[in-house]
Amino acid sequence: MSDLPYLDHAAFVDLAARAESSARLSADCQCTRTPLDGWASLPNSLPDAQLEVVGTLFAPNEPEPTFSEYHPEGTSYWAANAPIAPRYFPYNRANVCRCRDCGRLYLRYQEGGGYFVDQRIRQVNAALIVDAPVEND
Repeated sequence: MSDLPYLDHAAFVDLAARAESSARLSADCQCTRTPLDGWASLPNSLPDAQLEVVGTLFAPNEPEPTFSEYHPEGTSYWAANAPIAPRYFPYNRANVCRCRDCGRLYLRYQEGGGYFVDQRIRQVNAALIVDAPVEND
């Protein structure tokens, strides 16, 4: 079990809104060299040490979060305008990180397959966060 604080919907939205209103965000930062509006592999231009983990969206007491994605408007996993739905994949397996230099928030999780492991990252856009309940399949 993680020692990271769990960010429920209200805490996550509050954290994202405070980060976006920070004056430091207008400054150029190395974390913005690669566009990360949608999910991407962690770029070499963003050193891992530049990000500090501030919480997790992995709900406590959730033995196996869903692998279903949330795309009611026909978006896709890679889309920059895809909703950030914390109860859905991959958000339900993501940690929330903050850039140590400018304060921008990012979501990170580890994608794994039979032959690869990939660190994925997406910048948090507070306007895209939705409180969508998980529907039973």
